Amino acid sequence: MRNKIIYWIATIWLSLGMVSTGMVQLFKVKVEGDFITHLGYPAYFLTILGVWKILGVAVLLIPKFPLLKEWAYAGFFFAMSGAAFSHIASGTVNEIFPSLLLLILTVVSWYFRPTDRKIISVNFNK
Repeated sequence: MRNKIIYWIATIWLSLGMVSTGMVQLFKVKVEGDFITHLGYPAYFLTILGVWKILGVAVLLIPKFPLLKEWAYAGFFFAMSGAAFSHIASGTVNEIFPSLLLLILTVVSWYFRPTDRKIISVNFNK
């Protein structure tokens, strides 16, 4: 029961963070556009990130599809670790907290996910 509570708290906060930042990116809010170009990325990158974040949240929240869930978690991990590294590389370390928080929530949600949301491994050696 404890693991399920941890999973849902982390997953809900992760989902809220990804949807809110995804919407900001999709609507190309000026501050976000300025920031992403300051990091050295093209403005169209906002659309790509926004769409994939929202789709990833949908996959995490719907039942079944464990393989797609693994891809969503991997995408969130790469996006947030890439964002954290981009902040370090560009000298905007003071802006790193949101990406680190979402990275931690991604790992916690993935680690505590229930069995029915995991890929069941098959051992062919038996």
